[in-house]
Amino acid sequence: MSTTSFIELKTPPVPYYWESGRSDFRVGDRHPNRRNLGLFDLLIVAGGALHIGENGAEWELRGGDTLLLLPDGEHYAVKPCEEDTVFYWIHFEHAHWQQGTHSAKADGTLPASLPFSAPYTLRLPKRSALREPEEALSLVRRMPGLTAGDSFWEDQRLFLKILSLLDAGSPAPSASPTARLAELTAAYIRQHYREELTNESLAEALHFHSTHIVRCMKARYGVTPVHYLLEYRLDRGKRLLLTTDWPVERIADEVGFRYAPYFSTCFKRRVGLSPAMFRKQYWNG
Repeated sequence: MSTTSFIELKTPPVPYYWESGRSDFRVGDRHPNRRNLGLFDLLIVAGGALHIGENGAEWELRGGDTLLLLPDGEHYAVKPCEEDTVFYWIHFEHAHWQQGTHSAKADGTLPASLPFSAPYTLRLPKRSALREPEEALSLVRRMPGLTAGDSFWEDQRLFLKILSLLDAGSPAPSASPTARLAELTAAYIRQHYREELTNESLAEALHFHSTHIVRCMKARYGVTPVHYLLEYRLDRGKRLLLTTDWPVERIADEVGFRYAPYFSTCFKRRVGLSPAMFRKQYWNG
């Protein structure tokens, strides 16, 4: 089991793009030394080799590699470039973040965030090798050349797309059978959440043993299918409380709860407020 360093960005708000550019280093050139830049600095290497360090850790970055430098860190050249090197950099800002590590499973996957979670936590690897480097490079190449009129919204869109390619919590296409079955199960639950779903009915619908489905869901999302279903129903209920004036009884029925009191109990346990108080808090705010 391997351990990977991640930077976790709590949203909302989403990270804010500042600027980006391309750097062409010749043999003997060095990355500049900086301390407490105040912004994240995302490096995406297109070719060559970049030797860089931060706070005592050192990396050699090759084509398709990325490195996320911290706003409060000190980064510096480990040694001059030994070959011509091209890389792109993106400066962005985000207030609520922390650095940590996650242990990868034996099949190389990480537990993903629930896709309907709000707030959502972006998990960006400290250093990564992109699965499809050309996709990220094609996006970052477009950013510095935008005209002033188009720049703000298009820059933000392209930037967030790049982050989505790096986000370990996003439901990216997965190669492992474990992740594929978990994602298939999650999709089935989201489509049929109003129905009475059990481990047995999922097994019958998906043609896998219920124990195997539970194991895959826990590996991919960190929860059982029943817990996933409950969280999804509560999330849908929360949205209906904010966007409709329906009574709690109708909302409970709409999201798959047979008994409104049980919906209210589960909702209060998760949110800390009864459905009525939750709605009142936002409608009166």
